[in-house]
Amino acid sequence: MDAGPDAFLARVPWATDLCRRLGLGDELVSPARGRAFVWSRGRLRPLPEDLVLGVPTALWPLARSGIVPIPGLVRAGLDLVLPADAPGGDEAIGSLVTRRLGRTVSERLVDPLLGGIYAGDADRLSASMAAPQLVAVARRHRSLILGLRAHRREHPPDPTQPVFHTLPAGLGRLVDRLAAAVEGVDLRLGTRVEAVASDGPGCRLTLDGQAPLGADAVVLATPAHVSSRLLAGAAPAAAGGLAGIEHASVVLVTLAIDAGALPGPLDGSGYLVPRGEGLLHTACSWASSKWAHLAEPGRVLLRVSAGRLGDDRPLRLDEDELLDRLLGELRLVMGLSGEPSAVRVNRWVDAFPQYPPGHLDRVAGIEARVREAIPGVELAGAAYRGIGVPACIRQGEEAAARVLARLEPAPAR
Repeated sequence: MDAGPDAFLARVPWATDLCRRLGLGDELVSPARGRAFVWSRGRLRPLPEDLVLGVPTALWPLARSGIVPIPGLVRAGLDLVLPADAPGGDEAIGSLVTRRLGRTVSERLVDPLLGGIYAGDADRLSASMAAPQLVAVARRHRSLILGLRAHRREHPPDPTQPVFHTLPAGLGRLVDRLAAAVEGVDLRLGTRVEAVASDGPGCRLTLDGQAPLGADAVVLATPAHVSSRLLAGAAPAAAGGLAGIEHASVVLVTLAIDAGALPGPLDGSGYLVPRGEGLLHTACSWASSKWAHLAEPGRVLLRVSAGRLGDDRPLRLDEDELLDRLLGELRLVMGLSGEPSAVRVNRWVDAFPQYPPGHLDRVAGIEARVREAIPGVELAGAAYRGIGVPACIRQGEEAAARVLARLEPAPAR
């Protein structure tokens, strides 16, 4: 089982296309079950259909779900009559949704969904980065609900196309196949780079315990705080900007459980936990129900996530304390009894970059300062222009294309 991301978006092309170019297209699978739930008001409640990043396109399915109490439903309905107030610049997605549909919808739907993706806080998350389609609709339509409904009519989703893909052997197979496919490459695993500096028209890498390495160009695909350290000597202004990109930490606990320890079959892909519910965990993926290749009679596999921006409690707990707390919460939410037969704990420290309002402008400034100090360096990775496997592949390909364009000889006159 994957210990990090277990799927990638299928409706954006970069990861799917790369899999196909590497001969992995026939291995791609989509989730067996798509229905998801929210722990709200003391029970698991199904997410309403036709949500767009947590924002409803109709109020009746939201009312039927029971996630939002009646006062919150009334407030959400005001979006239909409130005057237009489209955002002028970038703002937090929580601010946009709260202004249109009220605080309850933001806290019980939008924050758990987007917070689960970014391990962040909707009140501190750039709407332009996390939900550009919502921003576009808010600028075109007076009502967010009616605007999303119109957008869906104009661009109906294709029910035959999967939303997510994965590889049954694990997403690490994509990395392995890519490494095996490239030719003429000096691949140095376990080699620590200490610094990157300008060296005439190219770059120089200082390596731990090895001779310096010259390069025509360098793509830094390391986390922002690592790139900051590597550039501190040669590009201190850019390094300061990179160090200022905030990160959140998450603990992922994978559990194998006897199916008899649950009150019934798990009919869905899992559930989310809103911040205001006060639980330690933020989500639980029912992996053996979500993915057919993980299903096995008599056994249930769960992926339990804990930790997000502003909540580092899971990191402060040792493994036994963490497991006790999470099992107690699974007993409350899912009616779990008994003990797991296998446990794996993965701590992803500073692994989720945060995108506050104005993030893209800050990134553009950092990139400009890097190119000014060391023209041969390009940045790529989740800290800049999108989180998730497809977004990182896209940024890597774009960085490589910029490098190649710069290194190609000028055409003869």
